[in-house]
Amino acid sequence: MKKFFVLCSLSIFLFSCSSVKQRKSDGWISLFDGKTFNGWKKNQNPETFSIENGAIKVAGPVSHLFYDGSVSNHNFKNFEFKAQVMTKPGANSGIYFHTAFQQEGFPGKGHEVQVNNSHSDWRRTGSLYAVQDVKETYVKDNEWYEEYIMVKDKNVIIKINGKTVVEYTEPDNVAKENVGGKAISEGTFALQGHDPGSVIFYKDIKVRPLPN
Repeated sequence: MKKFFVLCSLSIFLFSCSSVKQRKSDGWISLFDGKTFNGWKKNQNPETFSIENGAIKVAGPVSHLFYDGSVSNHNFKNFEFKAQVMTKPGANSGIYFHTAFQQEGFPGKGHEVQVNNSHSDWRRTGSLYAVQDVKETYVKDNEWYEEYIMVKDKNVIIKINGKTVVEYTEPDNVAKENVGGKAISEGTFALQGHDPGSVIFYKDIKVRPLPN
């Protein structure tokens, strides 16, 4: 019996070590600790963002929360990004990439990936906003889902719960005026507070930098 116990204990230990090694070697890095805004910077109307039950709650007037932490010195070019997201009915938000902190207004740099399952804006969750838009609704309000973004050079892939909804390659001669002066470049991430009637939650926010 003692021998069996020792063997079981050894098996559990080796399995645990293997799991830890996998978590360390898979390359994903957490950007949000679930408790504080360490590594993040709010602009106007900072009260729009709060922390509730381990998630970032977005509820209030227009505001943006920029990643300003030490991972890749908050400057990403090629990467994979994922977050667990939950929208309340009528909510509108977005995840910006390749952006930069600005004190007020909607970010003038970077692209927005839409978060919207039932807002009046017809561009639905997963849209590469005003560049390659999604009309279908793939997830429901009041349910957690995963929003995934990969950028590699001029290519963007967006997935919702593992389903690819956008595959976009920026043309070499992209007419930048058609996308509001925005183009794939490099920069940080930001979460959007769109309007007082929109309530959204974000958690498990992670990035995996890719070679440039």
